[in-house]
Amino acid sequence: MANIGTVLKEEIARVARKQQRAELAHLKKSVAQYRSQIAQLKRRMQALEQQVRKQARSAGRAPAVQEDEGPSLRFSAKGLAAQRQRLGLSAASVAKILGVSALSVYKWESGKTRPRARQLEAIASLRKMGKREAMARLAA
Repeated sequence: MANIGTVLKEEIARVARKQQRAELAHLKKSVAQYRSQIAQLKRRMQALEQQVRKQARSAGRAPAVQEDEGPSLRFSAKGLAAQRQRLGLSAASVAKILGVSALSVYKWESGKTRPRARQLEAIASLRKMGKREAMARLAA
């Protein structure tokens, strides 16, 4: 027969384990919620950091300034290069037609800078120009 002391001791240990399990279950649930919230905050922080980097990159570029309320003209560096190649012209000759420096045309085509509104109009007229007209303007 068991000693009443050992039985009492085992019962106290059992009740303590039961109580401990209940407390730990509550703590585990809280930890899981906190980890989920931390992961969500990390994802949100990464998204915000990406937005900041994107805006910093776009702020580094010169925005197209519209001086008047005429039709908005779009500009594409690849499009300018394609127009130049379509006309069979060098960057220097396109610069001469547009009335700018060859370095400006190079920077526009590489995407380092954007032309001003006045220059956008000249580029738009270049789109409508054919090879003969371009050669005539170069000769003049």
